[in-house]
Amino acid sequence: MSIENKQTALATFGAGCFWCVEAVFMDLNGVESLVSGYTGGHVDNPTYKQVCSGTTGHAEVIQIKYDPTVISFEELLEVFWKTHDPTTLNRQGADAGTQYRSAIFYHDNEQRTLAEEYKKKLNDSGAFSSPIVTEIVPAEKFYPAEDYHQNYFNQNGSQPYCAYVIQPKVDKFRKVFGEKLKAVSH
Repeated sequence: MSIENKQTALATFGAGCFWCVEAVFMDLNGVESLVSGYTGGHVDNPTYKQVCSGTTGHAEVIQIKYDPTVISFEELLEVFWKTHDPTTLNRQGADAGTQYRSAIFYHDNEQRTLAEEYKKKLNDSGAFSSPIVTEIVPAEKFYPAEDYHQNYFNQNGSQPYCAYVIQPKVDKFRKVFGEKLKAVSH
């Protein structure tokens, strides 16, 4: 009989289309699971169609359950900042609307402080040519997206959006963060 004393924590990020964000974070060592979904809006149990209309106030997000003894929140923030453009308001590439906003939905004061400090450091350093517009706000009610959105890239890799938009992002991510990846066979 094994006694498991593993601790886990949650992180919730919006960085454009949740299919792209999920594909980047899913192979990180220490990520136990992740769910694509919606948060930050005013409609209960929103559907994808409702969120895409831009009228519910929700952002497309991923909620990550991770082991902080393997990967820290700071490391997750590093991946977050380096894998999307945090300077474009309500847009990532061709995806435009408030549902695609750059956002960190913090789960405690430590996450808030770390996110705000990291954002300030990036702005002060001039790492980006424009100011960062990422919102840092408390985590609200999270609604999992419909089943067909979960693990979307791995299940639909040959679709044009996956092949031409997500795959290059994943390839770049794997080159930059190779040492942080799970041992997976791809």
